[in-house]
Amino acid sequence: MNRKPAKRRRPADKTVNNLYEAKLNLSRLVDRAAAGEEIVIAKNGRPMAKLVPLPAKKKRVPGGWKGKVWEAPDCWEPMSEAELKLWYEGEIEPPP
Repeated sequence: MNRKPAKRRRPADKTVNNLYEAKLNLSRLVDRAAAGEEIVIAKNGRPMAKLVPLPAKKKRVPGGWKGKVWEAPDCWEPMSEAELKLWYEGEIEPPP
């Protein structure tokens, strides 16, 4: 018995657009993808690319570096004359 292979069904939340339509409506397609829809772009009837929404960006939580960064006790003290001289007149690159 020769059977034809079953046709694949596209999930309902995916839309297929040909390349020409996608070029004309790219901005609208990107907006739809950002809203959660998956959009497949086909060339000559063959799916070639898929527009999908990016994952949600994680919210930044303050204090991530707490306990990992320290400052020297003399960090805010004025520089000595020797340090100032090195700062303004020293070599830009350290010697090899």
